[in-house]
Amino acid sequence: MTITPENPGRTLERILAEPAPAPPRPSSPQPPDGPDRRPARARPRLRALDGLRLVAALMVAAYHYGGRGGDITKAWGTSAASLFPTAHTWFAYGCLGVQIFFVISGFVICMSGWGRSLTSFFASRAARLLPAYWAAVLLVTLVFALPAVAYKAVSPSDALVNLTLLQQPLGVNRVLGVCWTLWAEIRFYALFAVCVVLPGASRRRIVLFCAAWTLAAALGKASGEPLAEVVLMPEYAPFFIGGIGLYLVHRNRRDVTAWGIVGVSWLLGQHFAVDALWHPAGPHDFSYRSSLVIIAIVTAGFAAVAAIALGALARFDRPWLTVAGALTYPFYLVHEHLGWVAVSALHRRLGIPAGVTAMLTVALMLALAWLLHRYVERWCTPLLRRSLTGGSDRPA
Repeated sequence: MTITPENPGRTLERILAEPAPAPPRPSSPQPPDGPDRRPARARPRLRALDGLRLVAALMVAAYHYGGRGGDITKAWGTSAASLFPTAHTWFAYGCLGVQIFFVISGFVICMSGWGRSLTSFFASRAARLLPAYWAAVLLVTLVFALPAVAYKAVSPSDALVNLTLLQQPLGVNRVLGVCWTLWAEIRFYALFAVCVVLPGASRRRIVLFCAAWTLAAALGKASGEPLAEVVLMPEYAPFFIGGIGLYLVHRNRRDVTAWGIVGVSWLLGQHFAVDALWHPAGPHDFSYRSSLVIIAIVTAGFAAVAAIALGALARFDRPWLTVAGALTYPFYLVHEHLGWVAVSALHRRLGIPAGVTAMLTVALMLALAWLLHRYVERWCTPLLRRSLTGGSDRPA
């Protein structure tokens, strides 16, 4: 190396002593079509989604307490239609809270499954569902076995099978009436895990999954094959798929394909909701549901999740909504059957008016949900997750 007169101050010793320039950082952006297993950056909690969960759960509770016949009639001592002559018509639409739950579930599962391994995904779902579910099954079984309670408990064998969450396909008597929705959730988790989580989540793979499931569900419905309908769930698939599409919108609001997934899912979802819940008006029906109102409620559910996905409800971000979200699942599990017991005790034995009884029952079930969350979920959920992953679980 030559030292030139133009640079007399840079001696050979100084040049050798200078640190080498740092090599440029390689830019390795994730291929748009490849799997993305990188842990996602910390996301702010969508508390409005927690609030919407609670709204959906309260809709279902209104349906179970005043929008249908059956065992709740025994609890009230008379038909809920006579106790709530106007409100019962609207309470009958509360069952659509389940469809809203499924849209939320599609959104949340796509968000939580992105970047997870199959083991981590399985552990997170099992740890989320099972602790409160096991506690609710045991609690309802014990309460219904009390001599003072007039409702028949399932057999010990059936109660044990209920702990597996497989009572529905096995045709076993259910401890919790609402557990049929968990069976739908489990089938959705399995499809998403095999088709998306196992090979690695990417936008392209998720779009293909949504398109393939939509077409396969339609073909399964057309075929009339029971196995195809059980696996593909034509009547519920549009709601799960719509939620997945809305999560893609949350990631990129200009994603035209994602909006297309949401639009098709809404069109199919309203069809299946009307097909299942509408019936001609008749004197022997508990209540009459309008097809237009069913469509409006399904549309409102999609629109609410879309507003959350786009950040339009960020101003409703309140810490107490996180508590509401935490109470929703245990409340959903216990509110129906234990609600019968509470309604019977408050209304028939204590003579409390029906409207007050309904509100007190909701409050009691929320209090019980808080106890389950505080003393079951908060310690059992992380323990179960660590046990299933060997302590190596790293949520995305």
